[in-house]
Amino acid sequence: MRLCSFLSDGLTHVGVVDADDSVIDITRLSGSHTDDLPLTMSGWVELGINGIERLRQICEQNGSDHVVGKVGDLELVAPMGRLPRNVICVGVNYREHIEESERAVGEIEVPDVPVYFTKDVRSICGPFDDIASDDRISTQLDWEVELAVIIGRGGRGIRSVDALEHVFGYAVLNDVSARDVQLSRNQWWKGKSIEGSSPLGPFVVTRDEIPDPQDLELRCWVDGVEKQRSRTNLMIHDVAALISDLSRTLTLEPGDVISTGTPAGVGLARTPQEWLRPGSVLESEITGLGRQRNRIIELGE
Repeated sequence: MRLCSFLSDGLTHVGVVDADDSVIDITRLSGSHTDDLPLTMSGWVELGINGIERLRQICEQNGSDHVVGKVGDLELVAPMGRLPRNVICVGVNYREHIEESERAVGEIEVPDVPVYFTKDVRSICGPFDDIASDDRISTQLDWEVELAVIIGRGGRGIRSVDALEHVFGYAVLNDVSARDVQLSRNQWWKGKSIEGSSPLGPFVVTRDEIPDPQDLELRCWVDGVEKQRSRTNLMIHDVAALISDLSRTLTLEPGDVISTGTPAGVGLARTPQEWLRPGSVLESEITGLGRQRNRIIELGE
């Protein structure tokens, strides 16, 4: 299923997007049931794998009575709202991205184990939100399209062979980065946590729709010009390996988001270097997960 969050009378509702792009209002549908069903996306994610089947059941039973229109006519917001915990990000997870980054910042060792950092939850914005640029903070905003993995079943010490069974769904995330902040005194968290800078969505696509997360194409455009194009099978550490590795040291919980790294094509590594500026239009897409479109604006515009 493709799940989205949209505004209705000023409130956030959860929707299931059908094949014809019509949207079933799950929040209203849940409210009409006598059993206690979630009213938010985070609530459904917390139900985990069982939540996917329950969603399917109620859509088949009464979904046609709660269609609110086409997805393109709705105001979509970040699908999970404010995340319960920081986004767990993976650095240098595509070999070609390492090679291009070396040309810009010097030698980078190819990691034999995953490299992690986090993004603050306040950095997440909606898939079609404007992204504010403030030259007092950064003049080097860069794009990084990534596959985001939403955990739906918690666990510690998860085996790689079982790891994908712990996934609720997948989404597009652009890890927009302030390179001048990030590379100044190694401020990765700060440089990647500018408030409202990193779009997530438009959809959370449940795991049953994505049988192999290592068989997806990632693409990113700036002002209609393609900047990144790669495939997830080129990750150094694949989704299952990341889930397993993280779970060795911490208990993963439903709602945790893992952003799996960006491929080659970022602005930092271009000659001359390129940056997002007010007026730029950033678009990001992954096979089957939808396409974002975000305009860069001057702060206060």
